Amino acid sequence: MTLPSNRITLVTLAVKDLDRSRAFYEALGWIVEEATPDAVFFDMMGQKFGLYRWEMLAKDLDAVPDKLGTGAMSIAQNQPSKAEVDRAYAHARQCGAVACKPPEEVFWGGYSGTFRDPDGHVWEVAFNPFWTLDTQGRIAT
Repeated sequence: MTLPSNRITLVTLAVKDLDRSRAFYEALGWIVEEATPDAVFFDMMGQKFGLYRWEMLAKDLDAVPDKLGTGAMSIAQNQPSKAEVDRAYAHARQCGAVACKPPEEVFWGGYSGTFRDPDGHVWEVAFNPFWTLDTQGRIAT
């Protein structure tokens, strides 16, 4: 069987304090599917989201832990409306997220805000009027 290459099955973030990061994502309402002493995995409707001890990811990558960095990227979660963006952003802040940019109208026609998790990974919550979400929150178009 040949699988398509344009897919993501797992996103893993390096974290310096696994317990703190796990508590943050659980406070957001995420449910742990599997946990080991070095990693925690959440089910993402067919994909996985992992938190991995910083030093262990460095070892897996044959890299120096201090050189890992967090990369110039953001991880986004689309919402069905501007009101849901506001709700998700406020909830993340209540759970300990650090504000980057409060939700606002953006140049491309949507509405979004960004925050950082306990390890500095940037998340965006967005309403994109050009993408329809299905009842599971997946992009339908």
